[in-house]
Amino acid sequence: MDERTYCLTPEQWRHAKACLTLAKRWGLIGDDSPEALERRRAVKNAQAERAEQDGKPVYGTRRFSAPAYLQYELTRFKLDFAEPCEKIRALGICPTFTDEQTRAWYDANPDLFTRYFGDSFSYEESRLIIEKRMREEVYDNLVQDILCESQNR
Repeated sequence: MDERTYCLTPEQWRHAKACLTLAKRWGLIGDDSPEALERRRAVKNAQAERAEQDGKPVYGTRRFSAPAYLQYELTRFKLDFAEPCEKIRALGICPTFTDEQTRAWYDANPDLFTRYFGDSFSYEESRLIIEKRMREEVYDNLVQDILCESQNR
């Protein structure tokens, strides 16, 4: 399994592997290898197939292709950090932000909080979204740190 299996450029594949490594370090997955990724995909597909055979509703994707499953996992890891899941909370690695930090982020990104007719969402309406976006930035920086580690080897 390599970047061609997942329809990725070599750079995108390096980024995906860094995300998988980070998820392994946090205990979100036990193995960050491409083979383990494929096993998790097979399990996910089998669960959906079993539920469908049992007449239970299956929400979302019923059968993941390799690229779709990789994207599913990478998105899940980022969301587990942005809206901290139980494992992330237990590790104590998720940052908290002061009102001043979130207000500064809001003020620096006014275009993200503007409605169609030009009025804006208030800071109070946007605070939770801002915190999630700030955690996404922290996550992206942690992935970049792993990419730098692999370059320095």
